[in-house]
Amino acid sequence: MAHKPHSGPHPTTVVEDDASADAPPTPYGRDAGPTPSSKKQRNDWAALRALSPYLWPDTTQPGGAEIKARIITALSLLAASKAVAVCIPIVFKTVIDGLRLSDAQGLVVVPVMLLVAYGIMRIAAQGFAELRETVFAKVAQRAMRQAGLRTFEHLHRLALRYHLDRHTGGLSRAVERGTLGIDELLDSMLFNVIPTAIEITMVCGVLWFMFDVRFAAVTFITIAFYTAWTIVITDWRLKYRRHMNEMEGEAANKAVDSLLNYETVKYFGNEAHEAKRYDAALQSYESAAIKARVSLSLLNVGQGSVIAVGVTTIMLMAAYGVQEHTMTLGDIVMVNAFLIQLYLPLNRLGMVYREIKQSLIDMDEMFSLLEVTPEIADPPEAMPLAVTGGEVEFDRVSFDYNPNRRVLADVSFKVPAGKKVAIVGPSGAGKSTIARLLYRFYDVTGGGIKIDGQDIRSVAQSSVRAAIGIVPQDTVLFNDTIYYNIAYGRPGATEAEIMDAARLAAIHDFIVSLPDGYATRVGERGLKLSGGEKQRVAIARTILKGPQIMLFDEATSALDTHTEKEIQKALTQVSANRTTLVIAHRLSTIIDADEILVLERGRVAERGTHRALLAAGGIYAHMWARQQEAEHAKEVLEHVAEEEAAERAGNKASKPEAAE
Repeated sequence: MAHKPHSGPHPTTVVEDDASADAPPTPYGRDAGPTPSSKKQRNDWAALRALSPYLWPDTTQPGGAEIKARIITALSLLAASKAVAVCIPIVFKTVIDGLRLSDAQGLVVVPVMLLVAYGIMRIAAQGFAELRETVFAKVAQRAMRQAGLRTFEHLHRLALRYHLDRHTGGLSRAVERGTLGIDELLDSMLFNVIPTAIEITMVCGVLWFMFDVRFAAVTFITIAFYTAWTIVITDWRLKYRRHMNEMEGEAANKAVDSLLNYETVKYFGNEAHEAKRYDAALQSYESAAIKARVSLSLLNVGQGSVIAVGVTTIMLMAAYGVQEHTMTLGDIVMVNAFLIQLYLPLNRLGMVYREIKQSLIDMDEMFSLLEVTPEIADPPEAMPLAVTGGEVEFDRVSFDYNPNRRVLADVSFKVPAGKKVAIVGPSGAGKSTIARLLYRFYDVTGGGIKIDGQDIRSVAQSSVRAAIGIVPQDTVLFNDTIYYNIAYGRPGATEAEIMDAARLAAIHDFIVSLPDGYATRVGERGLKLSGGEKQRVAIARTILKGPQIMLFDEATSALDTHTEKEIQKALTQVSANRTTLVIAHRLSTIIDADEILVLERGRVAERGTHRALLAAGGIYAHMWARQQEAEHAKEVLEHVAEEEAAERAGNKASKPEAAE
């Protein structure tokens, strides 16, 4: 039976034949995510048990009864298809014997009717098979969709720490391979292994009933030897296949990493270095691929030898039966047809077995993600955060990423509703960690964080994040349009609301000046926009969200002085009457804060208003003085550059014109 095509791309390591075994890895091939040899594999039954709820759902679930009915119908059609397929050689035998034994008048009627029946049965066998696939298609696609969606949702529930420790591409490929693995497994089992097993049983029964137990025994023994050889050799060569997969993933990782850092490679002129690293990975892949290909040849030779011996034995027995007049020519044709029907799918047994093994591995990898316990979890029956004024309080908060890295120690402050508090300090003081804790990307290791008196650990995470709007220092945009990236702040917002948000962020005029306007695509991670433009899109997105609590994490760090002043006016306007927490590097942007906290080594070293901190002459005053000196030097340089430009322009204008 022909192998059912797939709508999606095949992972390069699932189907192994002459072409795929020798194909070099592409830059966008497998990632270096978890591989079978890099982690202890669970029993294959674990993956099947994890899949079973999607294939045989509870009837109380939406569509559960329909899925079960489709499975039963598909299996019935499978049995009918194989029953008809087994009858076809018998009918063909009768045709051959009829051509030889019928009289002149019978030659016209009997074989023609049998030939018509033969053709109808072939059509029926294929029709049952195609109908079976049509009925079962919804079952497979529903299982793929539900399993993939559940894994995707679970990954979003995992904490930031987990995602920082894993390759994003590895997680994406694990989900992709797992969902495709479901399709591959169902296709291999229901459309290859099970039908072939049913047909083998039927054929052996027919041969035993019509001829001799020896025919059934030889057929069964041949198939048993063929299957055993395939499984043993395939399991043996899996280590070469797995190693090849790892080397392919390593090469792909290096290629993708190099291409993503294209500008850095160019900055340092390290094209040759990158090519050398990539070639080293390709050489390892080449060596592993050669071993995999040689072992594949051994497998194919053994399979061919077993089939040849079995077919030769059966045909010799049939020929001897004809010679002894215990069998007819039609019997030989029937036996030969049976063998062809059996051995054609058996020729794919090695590939099907590898597909099943690889599918189980890929499914196990995806389902194992569902077993990762979220580090940050809502308590049972967690209620949504009830935001009244938006007061934020850090109460003796301590936090460390690991026992050897203390980040915050006994930090306490309060941001009253509608007020503005700024946090400053040197790099590594823990400023951005405060933002992550407020968003509950991590849980504090000591103390507590409250919003309107409610500990954020006692309420639903989603409600906490819904109440906060952030403009981060490093803005990452989706590879979509500017319109989509701004609308992401509040999906469903009207076009007028989106444009108003863009105006407040001082980016509307820039957007409409582009050829495609708001439909302009920003590229991967927003790289088609400048740093300032990305920052203003992020500000517009947060303005559109309209939260009660505003969090600005170096929100104007990527902007020039002129744009920064415009943005500061916009931020002041949109944060009016909202609780605002500002993490700042440029002290000039937070002089109007109701309170300024100075962090040093994870502790609050100073606190007070801008004037009070300057008068104290401490850390903040020294930071202010250094920044003022730097800004003054910058202004002097800009002034000198302007004078030099004006002088050059004046000299050019005063030159006498050349005589004609």
